[in-house]
Amino acid sequence: MARPKRQEARRAALIEATYAAGRAHGLRSLSLTDVAEQAGLTRGAILYYYEDLDALLVEAHSAGVERFCDDRDRLVATIDDPRDRLGAAIDAGLPTGSDDALMSLLYEFDVLAGNSELHDELVQGMYLRQLATYRGILAAGREAGVFAPRLEDDELAMTFVALEDAYGLHIVGGNALMTVDVAAAAMRAVARDLGCPTSS
Repeated sequence: MARPKRQEARRAALIEATYAAGRAHGLRSLSLTDVAEQAGLTRGAILYYYEDLDALLVEAHSAGVERFCDDRDRLVATIDDPRDRLGAAIDAGLPTGSDDALMSLLYEFDVLAGNSELHDELVQGMYLRQLATYRGILAAGREAGVFAPRLEDDELAMTFVALEDAYGLHIVGGNALMTVDVAAAAMRAVARDLGCPTSS
C-alpha cells in the first residue's frame, strides 16, 4: 500500500515543480531538464512517471484546473448569502498577485490549446466550470430576491468569467497599473451596476 502513496506524492511534487519551472522559464521554452532541476531529480527519474514532457504538462494542466475550480467551489459552498458568495467567487477567481505560479501557468496553457486536443479540452472544461460557478450564484441570488440582474444568467456568467480572465492576465503579466484590489473592486462595481451587488 505504501508504494502507490509514494508514487502519488512524487507525481504531486513533480506537478508543483512543473508550475515553478514553467513560471521561471515559460511553457514555450520549458524542458524536461528544467523540471528535473526544479524537482532535484534526473530526467530519467521523471521519465519513470511520465512518458515525456507533454504527458507531464497535460497532467499539470488538469491538476491546475481541478485545484482552481474545486477550491473555489468548496469555498462558495460554505457561504449562505448569494451576495457574499459572489464576492468570494470574485476574490478566489483572481490571482493572488504577479507571482501566482498556478494562475500564470493556467493562462499559459491557454496558448497550448490550439496545438493540443487534450489541452483544448482542459481549457474548455475550465471555462465551463467557471461559468457554472457564476450561474449557480446568480440563480441563488435571483431566488433569494437579492439580485435583480439586467441580463440573463448566461450573459452575466460570461461577463464575470471574461472580466476575471482579463484582469487576471494583466495581474500575472506584471502590469503595475492592475492590482488584485483594483481588479476585485472593478468586478464588484460591474456586479452592482448589473443588479448583482456583493456584500462588500
